[in-house]
Amino acid sequence: MLAAVLLEGFHAVKHALRFGGDVHPLITTDLSAAISLAETHAPDLLEQFKAATEVDRAAFVLRVGRTHPTGVAGFAEKPKLPFDRRAPIVLLDNPRNLGNFGAAIRVAAGLDAGGVISTGDVDPWHPNVLRGSAGLHFALPVAKATTLDFAGELIAFDADGDLLKGPIPDNAVLAFGSERHGLSGEVRAKAARIVRLPMREKVSSYNLTTSVAMALYHWVIHRAS
Repeated sequence: MLAAVLLEGFHAVKHALRFGGDVHPLITTDLSAAISLAETHAPDLLEQFKAATEVDRAAFVLRVGRTHPTGVAGFAEKPKLPFDRRAPIVLLDNPRNLGNFGAAIRVAAGLDAGGVISTGDVDPWHPNVLRGSAGLHFALPVAKATTLDFAGELIAFDADGDLLKGPIPDNAVLAFGSERHGLSGEVRAKAARIVRLPMREKVSSYNLTTSVAMALYHWVIHRAS
């Protein structure tokens, strides 16, 4: 059996369910409120939320570790999803901020990336990363990188690179360093090219999630044209 992960909040549970997660148990401190949220924000999942188990606040905190504004939480096994080499894979090089890590996964899911992989010691399925992604770990493969030798072109993003122009290959791997330390020497050495995003002079950097979003959007619009 695969390890179960905690889904904190209505939206994390919603996304896990939408992308095939078997959420069990699904608990709430207020069943009628959870159903109302489903009616307005996820009518496609109304029956699943109607079947949630209502628990008191103490039982919720015991299972989840704390309360949540939506009063909803669930548990699900990690999905085993194949990496899609028809879309760029996002490589996060030693990410440190868990919230930004999760938000980058959320952006990658929204722009239909082929997956997200990471180097470093942070578990990409850490509860805080999962919280930041709003459960969208279930929408695409998310894993630790096992190698930096990729079949597709490794394109590293750094402020010192050449301005990104033209299309990004569908099977590329797009590497982003941490906001404080940037790209590691190992990733730089493996990169086929190092590119930068347009940025106004005197602005020092973009947020990690912003960089991932801009790069994937660049891929999308050039792919469609």
